[in-house]
Amino acid sequence: MIERAKPVKLMIFDVDGVMTDGSLYFSDSGEEMKAFNSLDGHGMKMLQNSGVKLAIITGRTSRLLEHRARNLGIDYLHQGSHDKLASFKALIEQVGVSEHECGFMGDDVIDLPVMRRVAFAVSVPAAPELVQQYAHYVTGRQGGAGAVREVCELIMASQGTLDAALAPYLQ
Repeated sequence: MIERAKPVKLMIFDVDGVMTDGSLYFSDSGEEMKAFNSLDGHGMKMLQNSGVKLAIITGRTSRLLEHRARNLGIDYLHQGSHDKLASFKALIEQVGVSEHECGFMGDDVIDLPVMRRVAFAVSVPAAPELVQQYAHYVTGRQGGAGAVREVCELIMASQGTLDAALAPYLQ
């Protein structure tokens, strides 16, 4: 499994159920709210700093997510994607990587077309069993509760960059 993460140059994340716990919150005015995990965010920054590009492909559209992606320095954000495979194909062409240089982290059947094509497919424990069957790795942590951080560290460990990423904090 760690070998499957080694070639990853682009790691792509779904949002609801992966970067969040999957709950949908709305204000009285109908504005959408989400809770993101700070550990996940720091893991994403460390992974970026190790040379892996990050992207988001999500079926929902949210200004809140635009802010989160900008805050994390994620350059590739595909929102409102009801055909994630088409978004994936456009994304890898835009970034200039092959399917075999990508990882994807998803949690539902809409994610399967992409999960079935990438080098490293990841899911979370709350995902339906069918989705977990297509994952090369199922995280120990739930979406929105450190699952993304777990995957970022796993990729860095597989690529030999985790020690360097953690070194500034261990001085």
